[in-house]
Amino acid sequence: MKILVTGGAGFIGSGFVRHVLNGYPDTNVVTLDKLTYAGNLDNLAVVSSNPRHTLVQGDICDAQLVESVLRDGAFDGVVHFAAESHVDRSILSPGHAIETNVKGTATMLDAARRAGVKRFLHVSTDEVYGDVDAPLEADEEFPLRPSSPYAASKAASDLLVLAYVRTYGFPAIITRASNNYGAYQFPEKLIPLMVSNAMEGKPLPIYGDGLQIRDWLYVDDHCRAIWAVLTRGRDGEVYNIGGNCALTNLEVVKHILRIVGAPESLMTKVADRPGHDRRYALRSDKLLRETGCGPQVAFEQGLKQTIEWYKANPDWIRRVKSGEYRDYYRQNYDWRSQPTVASPSA
Repeated sequence: MKILVTGGAGFIGSGFVRHVLNGYPDTNVVTLDKLTYAGNLDNLAVVSSNPRHTLVQGDICDAQLVESVLRDGAFDGVVHFAAESHVDRSILSPGHAIETNVKGTATMLDAARRAGVKRFLHVSTDEVYGDVDAPLEADEEFPLRPSSPYAASKAASDLLVLAYVRTYGFPAIITRASNNYGAYQFPEKLIPLMVSNAMEGKPLPIYGDGLQIRDWLYVDDHCRAIWAVLTRGRDGEVYNIGGNCALTNLEVVKHILRIVGAPESLMTKVADRPGHDRRYALRSDKLLRETGCGPQVAFEQGLKQTIEWYKANPDWIRRVKSGEYRDYYRQNYDWRSQPTVASPSA
């Protein structure tokens, strides 16, 4: 088997590349990545000398490049991770998310269809469902109600994929996963940001009241599920991938502080994100029923493993938090109102 992985130097993409190369010796992987701020060659260092892995630096919006890679590759499958994936960045600059997530996906779909790719797996997000009021949980037929520019761009790309299935009979599948966490995650996302700040004794910025609810999925469980869908899923279907672990942001941060051994006084409330969704909730029984795949790593275990990895890799954190990251951090947080210390009992 030979697969193309777009965005394979990013957090989840690199996890999937490592998972496949380590677990499936008959599979060859080509990674296509633009190597922007979140595409990090360090994430692929452990497979850099693997003869079954090839890295191509390039932009998924570059139609000529994408067509050349797919035409010459004779791929059995494409796993499409590449995306501008951070909500706050999409709020600050919506155009980048729309360009990459919509135009880039359209470029990939068109080239893959003409190249005769046998299976195209589009990696999406539970954020396309928007706020889900308790006690509801979104299944794959739940209405799409994205709130942020990022979520809207992913919903648009999902619809493009389904249109290619309907119009061209294209063999595509969509997965929609809940919040991922684990090693190698760029520290603009909640868990790595809170872990790295806590280890450095810096304030932990909590949006609003911190009671937003998210479902947490360990990245290795996500990678196992993607492989299951790629190899056992049905064309034209959507599969939710959840972690069965709903927690408020405050609960997550308190877990982190307890494991790191840092005081809760570091929690600092800041102005909430514009249009911040209150609750995400997924049903993943279709995935379990059709592929036999479900989450294996409990949150407490996964969080401890994640924190241990960050403790063991200070140089990785130092490199990714330099330069462009510092500019983004100032841009995203400096405008917010004067913070107040979060009550430990909040």
